[in-house]
Amino acid sequence: MDEKSNSSRPLYVISVVAEMFDLHPQTLRLYEREGFITPTRQNNQRKYSDQDIKQLKFIVDLTRKLGVNKAGLEIIMDMRGRIDAMQKEMEGILDYLEEDTKRYFQGRLQRIFKGEGENR
Repeated sequence: MDEKSNSSRPLYVISVVAEMFDLHPQTLRLYEREGFITPTRQNNQRKYSDQDIKQLKFIVDLTRKLGVNKAGLEIIMDMRGRIDAMQKEMEGILDYLEEDTKRYFQGRLQRIFKGEGENR
């Protein structure tokens, strides 16, 4: 199992997560309703993954350490999502350019060496 799928495996129930962050379970439900976190549901029970925990730590740090309110969270989380999407898009573009450049130079090298063989 790779690291990404392992980090998205639901492990923690709401009471454990609430205790980890010293939050009321209702606060976690509010964050879910607002779309800030999306725990998996198993047998009608919320289960949080390591990925959810990481996201929740980010949210708690913003609210507790920086005093960000719900409206600020909405803006920050939206911008974070956009940045992540743009980063993935840029990675795709870079992969394409790398492959395209590699094909271009392989073609040039083949033409050069083919032409060299004809001159002998």
